[in-house]
Amino acid sequence: MEHYNMNLTIKVWRQPDSDTKGKFESYKLKDISSEMSFLEMFDVLNEKLISEGTDPVAFDHDCREGICGACSMHINGKPHGPWELNTTCQLHMRAFKDGDTITVEPWRANAFPVIKDLVVDRSSFDRIIQAGGYISVNTGNAVDANALPIEKDKADASFAAATCIGCGACVAACKNASAMLFVSAKVSHLALLPQGAPEKKSRALNMVAQMDKEGFGSCTNTGACEATCPKGISLSNIARLNGEFSLAALVAEK
Repeated sequence: MEHYNMNLTIKVWRQPDSDTKGKFESYKLKDISSEMSFLEMFDVLNEKLISEGTDPVAFDHDCREGICGACSMHINGKPHGPWELNTTCQLHMRAFKDGDTITVEPWRANAFPVIKDLVVDRSSFDRIIQAGGYISVNTGNAVDANALPIEKDKADASFAAATCIGCGACVAACKNASAMLFVSAKVSHLALLPQGAPEKKSRALNMVAQMDKEGFGSCTNTGACEATCPKGISLSNIARLNGEFSLAALVAEK
């Protein structure tokens, strides 16, 4: 693939804290390599801002390997940028052209308040997990791998749901800021396995209740969440969550 350099305008959301009104600021960058990652480009921008005596842009990152889900940026109207099945840290500058203006903003959701610039508080996801995303197991020696036979299709579906990294792109993409894809992935991942059976009913009820308490919107099945999920979590998990929740609610009413 041909390597090239480009000049860009980066239009970034700047907001000092959650109580202060934010605004977009534009910055010019020259000779950005097409082989840089998007976050490396932001490193260059911040080095430039620091050298000019300006406050650098705050943004989240950790592993930079597409695993942790921290690199939450809304790029040109799409969470994590233009590439599919891709986190921001895996996005490279060859996705853009010389002279482009790139608009970058944080996740937009009441349940994800802005901390500073592009950093949002996603602890609401942690509280949803704490509400029911666990299993009861006996501690001690490891159980033999073949002691619990599990159908392959269920094991595959559970593993696919477990690939959710909790980045929040589904919320950022949804017009209602719904967290149903995230919650359904966490519920499905455990509900499909025998290890998750003891808390099967309470898990669905408690996690959905916490999701509503956090202020996430309702799901209207537009599919934007699946389309932008960097791990391709399927909408079928939402159908499974609805089934789990309905059954648990019926049993609770008896």
